[in-house]
Amino acid sequence: MLPELERMPRVELATTPTALQEAPRLARELGLDKLLIKRDDNTGLALGGNKARKLEYLVADALAGGADLLLTVGGPQSNHCRATAAAARVAGLEARLVFTGPPVEAVQGNMILDQLLGATWTFPGSGQSAAERMAELGDELLAAGRRPYLIPSGGSNGIGALGYVRGALELTEQLAERGLRPRYVFCAAGSCGTLAGLTLGLALAGSEAQVVGVSVSTSTPDRLARTREVMAESCSRLGIDLPDATPVIWDQYVGAGYGMPTDLSTRALEVAARTEGLILDPVYTAKAFAGLIGEVEAGRVGRGDPVVFIHTGGTPALFADPALYWRPD
Repeated sequence: MLPELERMPRVELATTPTALQEAPRLARELGLDKLLIKRDDNTGLALGGNKARKLEYLVADALAGGADLLLTVGGPQSNHCRATAAAARVAGLEARLVFTGPPVEAVQGNMILDQLLGATWTFPGSGQSAAERMAELGDELLAAGRRPYLIPSGGSNGIGALGYVRGALELTEQLAERGLRPRYVFCAAGSCGTLAGLTLGLALAGSEAQVVGVSVSTSTPDRLARTREVMAESCSRLGIDLPDATPVIWDQYVGAGYGMPTDLSTRALEVAARTEGLILDPVYTAKAFAGLIGEVEAGRVGRGDPVVFIHTGGTPALFADPALYWRPD
């Protein structure tokens, strides 16, 4: 493990290392010789997912600063908000959530878990962005004598991305034990924290694998620039130079918008379940896996290219009505 990373404060929230699982039937269905799934859906915190890794560093930073409450933002079905609510309880803190978009009354999917964990939520006011509402609520809490720690959407900043620097180093150790050198490492690209951490961590480990982020929305105009920005923030925290490493971004698989299924993402959900019993989620991993299917079928990912797919979780979103919670970007 990287000495600079080991010096960073961390609260253990995730059950790691997560499994690196062979998927031979799924590989055969796609037309690949080798496909491995990094099972970060099984990190253990409140039904798992990638956010647990980020929150290990974010919660440690919150505690170091004397926070008594975690405040964050995301959609009503945000996996990050659900994981933050759970992480707060593990750390003995409270959680407040600001949901994007207009208010919804039906409590489904991740919101059931938010409620069970005792998190409270609010929505932006008229003409107000969710980020503005979070800043406003943070000021209100400070005025009331509380000590909130504000976490950006997805936990995607230089601190949170350290979780996936660690995850990438873990992955390279698992690959080395098997004598494998993947051509591609795929993940969903949303707020870019996971993508940034993976890209940085693999570069620091000397991996030659190409990191690929499959966009799941159009909310970030330039994901490559945002990824490099987060990587630079992480390097500043670690006290190291930013390596010359960039992911490839595929943004042609978003469809109508965030959370809105496509024919290919629906097919991805079904083929993963029916070949390997692997449950993807409709918002992130199904869109990312749709990208892999599309690129294999287009011939841009070859049969002999070993692929690692990072399963970032998100299963509770399967149990929410997309018509209520997601709208085209």
